[in-house]
Amino acid sequence: MSRLLLVLLFLTCGVQAQDWPNRQVRIVVPFAPGGIADTSTRAIVDKLGAKLGQPVVVDNRPGAGGNIGTEQVAKSPPDGYTLLLGFDGTMVVNPHTYAHLPFDTLRDFQAVTKLGDAPVIVVAHPSVPARNLRELIALAKAKPGTLSYGTAGAGTTPHLVGEMINLRAGIDLVHVPYKGGGQAISDGVGGQIPLVITAIATSQQFLKSGKLKGLGVSSAKRSPAVPDVPTFIESGLDGMVVNSWVGILAPKATPRPIVDRLQRDIAAVLADPEVRERYAVLGNEPVGNTPDEYAAQIKADLALWGPIVKRAGVKVE
Repeated sequence: MSRLLLVLLFLTCGVQAQDWPNRQVRIVVPFAPGGIADTSTRAIVDKLGAKLGQPVVVDNRPGAGGNIGTEQVAKSPPDGYTLLLGFDGTMVVNPHTYAHLPFDTLRDFQAVTKLGDAPVIVVAHPSVPARNLRELIALAKAKPGTLSYGTAGAGTTPHLVGEMINLRAGIDLVHVPYKGGGQAISDGVGGQIPLVITAIATSQQFLKSGKLKGLGVSSAKRSPAVPDVPTFIESGLDGMVVNSWVGILAPKATPRPIVDRLQRDIAAVLADPEVRERYAVLGNEPVGNTPDEYAAQIKADLALWGPIVKRAGVKVE
């Protein structure tokens, strides 16, 4: 590319950034309505639209574990009008589980900001003779291969957290994949499966009613949503902090002034008490970090999950 073309491209991007936004901004959520990814996004769009001075809408594009909607954003113009709700399962796990992925997480996207961290929780049917994760590990060592745990499916974050527990604790919990977190919880409540690893929001009502008991959460500190449930670290798994996360990404080459404006406004929205309350109900801790901080985590998580996925033997054709 000639120097003149580079100058023209730079000037064009500068004009676009100064004029942005002058129309509706779309956030593609690559999942069906109702899940934590969708509800985390809908919790911010109205207040974000008010800050930007233009409507911000959610566009659900589900399918292929989030890959369909994610590919669409990867191929969208880098003008700040089409954004992605990034989910850790799609952005840092799918690259290891899918043989042919229609996007590259690092090459095709610019991190904007992480919306929130959602720790996973290990829950058990009341009949399981363990009050916490430490006692569960002891039980699993005494009876290897006899305890199973359900999740929303193979290759999901809860599945890989289970594999990480096996690896770190030297035990053999048997994974049972379901077609969704709701089905796994239903069987957990009914006693058809002794353990479920899931999002806090999915299990909260059953923990309150005593139909399930919480054994451990994967966050660094106890979750305000389930303050009586100890962390993995408290249970002897030193340094094991694993959060599922959601965040906003843009197509690569989106002008940095647009990215920075989005990050500032989203961070301000996440600090709003009403939004924080909605996130608390979801068991989601608001973040709003910088683009560079979010990008660094994405890169680190890609490296983290590779060996765990290989150990679990998860592959999707």
